[in-house]
Amino acid sequence: MHVVVCGALLQNRAVLLVHRSATRRAYPDLWDLPGGHVEAGEPELQALAREMREELGVHIVAASASRLGDWHAGSGEDAVHVGVWHIREWVGSPTNRAPDEHDGIAWVGISELSGLPLVFGALPALLGSLPEPDRLPRRDEARTSASPSGP
Repeated sequence: MHVVVCGALLQNRAVLLVHRSATRRAYPDLWDLPGGHVEAGEPELQALAREMREELGVHIVAASASRLGDWHAGSGEDAVHVGVWHIREWVGSPTNRAPDEHDGIAWVGISELSGLPLVFGALPALLGSLPEPDRLPRRDEARTSASPSGP
C-alpha cells in the first residue's frame, strides 16, 4: 500500500490546487491538492511539510495543520491511502516548483470545485464542511514571516 499526504491551503474561501500533468501515470490531467508519498518511517506531518516545500516552496506551520480525513483508492499493490490535511498557516508564496509533475497551480473558490475534473470527487464536500474563515483562528503574520523555524 502506498501512503500519501496532501494539504489544503485555504485563503479567502479558496483552496490552492495543482493540475497534474497530462503525462503523469496516475491521475493525469486532473486537479488535486498538493502533496506526495510518505517515505518509509517518515511521520505524515513531516512528509507533508517536505512535500509543500518541494512542490510549492512554502513552509507550513505544523501546529496549524489538522487532519481533515482519509481517502482510499485502488487495491492490492496499487492501493493508496491518502491523509488529507488542512493547513491554516504557512510561510512564503506558493509557486509551482514541480513543473514535471504539475503544469499549473491555481487558487480555486470552494464553491467552484464541483465544476472541475478532480482526483477525488469528495473534495468539494470535505472543504465545504470547514467553518467560515472568520471563525477560524487567524495568525496572518506566519504567512509573511521571513524565516521559518520548522523542520
